[in-house]
Amino acid sequence: MKGHDTAALVLRATLGPMLFAHGWNKVAGPGGLKGTTGWFEALGLQPAEMHARMAAGTEMAAGVGITLGAANPLPAAAAVGLMTVAARTDHRGKGFFVFKGGWEYAGVVGGAAVALAALGNGRYSLDGVLRRQHAGGRHALLAAGLGTASAAALLALCYRPEPKPDETDH
Repeated sequence: MKGHDTAALVLRATLGPMLFAHGWNKVAGPGGLKGTTGWFEALGLQPAEMHARMAAGTEMAAGVGITLGAANPLPAAAAVGLMTVAARTDHRGKGFFVFKGGWEYAGVVGGAAVALAALGNGRYSLDGVLRRQHAGGRHALLAAGLGTASAAALLALCYRPEPKPDETDH
């Protein structure tokens, strides 16, 4: 089991801090929360300021939860939800490759989060110390399903992009 526990630790140590950094950048990066709010406004997420705060907070909380190995599969579900919204709003229609604005990054992060939910946090984690190990296919499905359903609900309620000129010309 040491290999399994080490794999979970490496995956958590890679994915968690990266998510946290992305959330922190939304708040304290060059444009700060104001810039993130403007970006979310342009994407069509309403109300934009609430979504900017919610996205930053969720990324940071999921990043900490994943890094510490706490409450699997909930932080993984949060990561899936974040990446589903990102893929639908910012990366849609731009192809696969992230350097062209595509969904590659969102897909890899979402997939890694589901894999971590299946793998479990391992014994080198807060869940391991507390003997609350949750792993397996059921937890992967829960992370994928809860994340995707949450994203779908958010998008249905709050995603109001401006129509593109070719969508209004008939």
